[in-house]
Amino acid sequence: MQEQDHTESVTLEGLGDWVRSHCCGTLRREHAGQTLTLMGWVDGRRDHGGLVFVDLRDRTGVVQVVFDPARGPQAFRIAEMLRNESVVAVRGVLTERTPDTVNLNIATGEVELVAREARVLNRSRPLPFALDGAQEVAEATRLKYRYLDLRRPEVQRRFIFRHRLAKAVRDYLDSEGFIELETPFLTRSTPEGARDYLVPSRVNPGKFYALPQSPQLFKQLFMVSGFDRYFQIVRCFRDEDLRADRQPEFTQIDLEMSFARPEDVMRVTEGILRVACSLAGVEFPETVRRLTYDEAIARYGIDRPDLRFGLELSDVSAAVRTTEFKVFRAALDAGGMVKVLRLPQGERLSRRELDALPEVVAPFGAKGVAWVRVQSDGWQSPIAKFLSAPEKAAIEQACGAQIGDLLLFVADSPKVVNESLAHLRLHLAHQLELIPSNRWEFVWITDFPLVEWDDEEKRYVAVHHPFTSPREEDWDRLDADPAGVKALAYDIVLNGTELGGGSIRIHRPDIQEKVFRLLGIGEEEARQKFGFLLDALGYGAPPHGGIALGFDRLVMLLTGAQSLRDVIAFPKTQKAVCPLTDAPSEVDAKQLRELGIKLAT
Repeated sequence: MQEQDHTESVTLEGLGDWVRSHCCGTLRREHAGQTLTLMGWVDGRRDHGGLVFVDLRDRTGVVQVVFDPARGPQAFRIAEMLRNESVVAVRGVLTERTPDTVNLNIATGEVELVAREARVLNRSRPLPFALDGAQEVAEATRLKYRYLDLRRPEVQRRFIFRHRLAKAVRDYLDSEGFIELETPFLTRSTPEGARDYLVPSRVNPGKFYALPQSPQLFKQLFMVSGFDRYFQIVRCFRDEDLRADRQPEFTQIDLEMSFARPEDVMRVTEGILRVACSLAGVEFPETVRRLTYDEAIARYGIDRPDLRFGLELSDVSAAVRTTEFKVFRAALDAGGMVKVLRLPQGERLSRRELDALPEVVAPFGAKGVAWVRVQSDGWQSPIAKFLSAPEKAAIEQACGAQIGDLLLFVADSPKVVNESLAHLRLHLAHQLELIPSNRWEFVWITDFPLVEWDDEEKRYVAVHHPFTSPREEDWDRLDADPAGVKALAYDIVLNGTELGGGSIRIHRPDIQEKVFRLLGIGEEEARQKFGFLLDALGYGAPPHGGIALGFDRLVMLLTGAQSLRDVIAFPKTQKAVCPLTDAPSEVDAKQLRELGIKLAT
C-alpha cells in the first residue's frame, strides 16, 4: 500500500517482501559481487551530474550507495528527491571501488552499493540541529530532541560500549559464582542519607512506598537466605541536588558476598574494573594503590583524591604553634589547623591570579589564602614580616619547600582547611594543565571512620550507612570512643571520581542495635524502620559484605564523556526535568482523588 506525500514529490512505500540482508557498516571487500538489501537513514547526498551518491547510515556505520540511471532508473528517480534523514531501503549489487575512489576514513570505504531498486520508507522534516555539529547545540535542545541526538555515531558508540560492558560484567560475575537476583522498586522509606522519591499507595490510603536509593537491605537478606553471592545491575533513585556526575535515577553494579573480608570484595571489584578497562582499551594496574582515609585527608584534603598529579598538602600547625601571626594563631587556638599547598615553579601564577584565589576557596568557608614565594634572598610575601626566621625554616622543612616554590596557606577548622585546599589543588591543576589526559589512576580508600559528629543535628551520623560494620577490634569502643572507631569500609576512586563504595556489614543483631543507639535511633524507631532486618540477623546471618559501583560513572569515564547525561539514554537536566517528555508534570485531579491527595494552594 502506498501513501502519496503531498508536500514532497516522493512516494512512501512499505517494506513489502523486502528483508534487510546486511547492516551498512559490516560490508567489506569479501562481500563484493553479492546482491544486497540495505536499509537505513540518508546521512548525506551528492549529485555529480548524472550520478547521485548517497551515504546510507545505520547504527553499524555508513556505506556509499551509487544511483546510476543506466543501472537502476527507478532508484535514480528516487535518489534525485532524497533528503537527509529520510528512511530508505535499497537493493543492488555490492562492487569494489576503484583504487582512486577508496575512502580510507570509513570501514566500508573499499566498496559501494550500485542501486537497482529503492523504496522511501519515511521522510524527515528539517532537523532542529545538524547531527554533525550537535556538540555546538544547547544541551536543552539536544535533550528535547534526544531521539535525534542519539542518532549521532559518537553518541551511539557510548551506548554500544555500555551494552557490551553490562554483558562483560555479567559474564565475569557469573564466572565468579555470583547469581543475578532482582530486588523491589516499591519498598519502604528509610530516610537515612539522601531524600527518597515517594510513591503514594492507592489501595493503602495515606501510606507511601519509596523508590530505592540502593538495594542495600534486600541484598543483605539474600545473604541470610543463603544465596552466598548476589549481584544486580540495578536502577536506583535519589531525590538530591544534581550536578554533572549525579542524576535522580541512575544505574549501579551491586554485589554482596557471604563469608567475605574487605580483600575478597576488593579482588572481585578489581576484576570487574579490569574487564571494563580491557573493553575500553585502558590499561588496568597490576596492583591498585591503597590509602587510608586519614592519609588521603592529610595529603590531599579529600577522600577521593585525583592522583594523576602531585601538589600534596602539608600540615604546618606544629611549625607555627606559637606564632605571633594572628591569622594562624587564632585558627590554632580555636582547635583548627594550618595547612600549605606547595606549588613548584610558582612563578607560573601571576599576582593577579594569586589575588583571585580567595574566591576559589570562599565557597568552602575559608576566609582567604595566604601566599609565599620562596626565593634565594628570602620570602616574598605580605605575611613574611609576621613570621620569625625559625618559623619560616620549620615551614619549609615541613613541606619540603625549594627555591622557586609558591606556598599557599589556609588556616581554619580542619574541615574548612581540607575542603578548601582540596578544591584549590584541583583548580590549580586544571588552570596550569597539570593533569595528563591519558593517565588512569585507581586508588582504594580504606579505614573510614564509622561515624562523624553532625553539629546541626547534634548527634553522630554514619559516614557510609548504618549497616556498616566496625572493625572487630573496635566493637568494644562503640560506647566509650565512637569517634575513634574505624569501619570495615572501602571506596574505589578513579582520577578523583568515586566509582563506588562498600563495606563489610553488621551481621549480629546486638552489634546492629548498638550502632543504631549510637546514631540516635532508639529501640522503638529501629523496630519500626528496620525490624525485618533485625529479625533476619537473628536467624543465622553469615558475615557478609559488598560494594556498589556507579555504572553510569564508569561508562562516562571510560568513554571520555563530559557528563552522566551523555551516557544515559533519556536523562534529566540539572533541575531534574526531562525536556523530551516534560516530566515531572501535573496530573489529572481524578488521579489525585483516587490517591487521597490534595495539593496545597
